[in-house]
Amino acid sequence: MNLSFFDQFMSPHLLGIPLTLISLLFPALLLPSPRNRWITNRISALQSWFIYTITKQLMTPLNKKGHKWALILSSLMIFLLSINLLGLLPYTFTPTTQLSMNLALAFPLWLATLLTGLRNQPSASLGHLLPEGTPTPLIPALIMIETTSLLIRPLALGVRLTANLTAGHLLIQLISTATAVLFSIMPAISILTACVLLLLTILEVAVAMIQAYVFVLLLSLYLQENI
Repeated sequence: MNLSFFDQFMSPHLLGIPLTLISLLFPALLLPSPRNRWITNRISALQSWFIYTITKQLMTPLNKKGHKWALILSSLMIFLLSINLLGLLPYTFTPTTQLSMNLALAFPLWLATLLTGLRNQPSASLGHLLPEGTPTPLIPALIMIETTSLLIRPLALGVRLTANLTAGHLLIQLISTATAVLFSIMPAISILTACVLLLLTILEVAVAMIQAYVFVLLLSLYLQENI
């Protein structure tokens, strides 16, 4: 029984072929394709408004040099948001519950922000490793602490996203299993558990959106430090 709870996090296979790539590409098929028309339908208008709102929110703390990253950060936000929300549907697989995938997204983007800072302003980027006014005896220790905190940033990004989504999926499965088991034994308790499950599902929808936003927002803050 304990192992079956974690089966939902295993990468699906069909005839020995991993289906993770299909699950990653499927959200893009749900987005309406752009058209060369002045007047579009409501879905396209809603999509344009949503993308504009996300881009404006992400680019607000950045200066003009950081606006070059608008396409990357907005696309990543929509990508993570779509995958997280689709993963809440029954009989679906959520790729963002895999730590390897989240690290594959976090590490290259974090490294790109770091290299951007080292190329454009190396003195200021290295200056973050040693706060101003630090006593001389504490300089080696602070450099090691700040370097460690800098290097674990991509790990923190990946682990945060993985842990939050994994915990939510496990809670939903546990409570739904309890609801099904208690339905024939104690119907009243089962109905109460179903209400808790509904509230938890609404909470997980909010968590899926918040975690996608936090992931991209932290990357934009890392970028702001290096431009």
